[in-house]
Amino acid sequence: MASGVDQGRRSFWLKHLHQWHWVSSALCLVGMLLFAITGITLNNARIIEAKPRTVSVEAVLPEALRPALEVGEGAVPVPVIDWFRRELSVDVSGGVPEWSDDELYIALPRPGGDGWATISREDGAVLHEVTDRGWVSYLNDLHKGRGTGMVWSWFLDIFAVACLIFCITGLFLLHLHAGNRPTTWPLVGLGLVAPVLLLILLIH
Repeated sequence: MASGVDQGRRSFWLKHLHQWHWVSSALCLVGMLLFAITGITLNNARIIEAKPRTVSVEAVLPEALRPALEVGEGAVPVPVIDWFRRELSVDVSGGVPEWSDDELYIALPRPGGDGWATISREDGAVLHEVTDRGWVSYLNDLHKGRGTGMVWSWFLDIFAVACLIFCITGLFLLHLHAGNRPTTWPLVGLGLVAPVLLLILLIH
């Protein structure tokens, strides 16, 4: 009788663990491939050459909009944001403004490069510059979450939770199958011991 109960409990856990395991693996698949590939590119960044391409655009803010710069603090004024979007096809609404006595500097971080704009508070001279470092740099920045915004940050958190579910359910499945696979725990132990030994012996 006890054997039947144990078998039923084992079947229950196997069914549910397999379900959570395959669902989480499906959700994680593309993300894990991306993170594995970019892990290699980040680890070998010195070998992979980047060829930055910089584009600069100069313009002049209309006199009618320059009084908006007199505030000298806070967010980028809405009329200035609208002008950038209309005249230069640039969205500075998410930029980080830095005000000084001479100019408004707007940092425009982006994955795979850099961007910024300056507006002279005296004569309205505008300089916008964008640097593109290529696709490898773009994917590397997605890995790090650099300049990607809040939505990508949410995705990374959800992806991390899915990875945890994938790993934890995999661990329990290993436990349930370990009786028939004697090399299971030695391999799991190797996965733990190997990086620990590398950290202790080779990284100072």
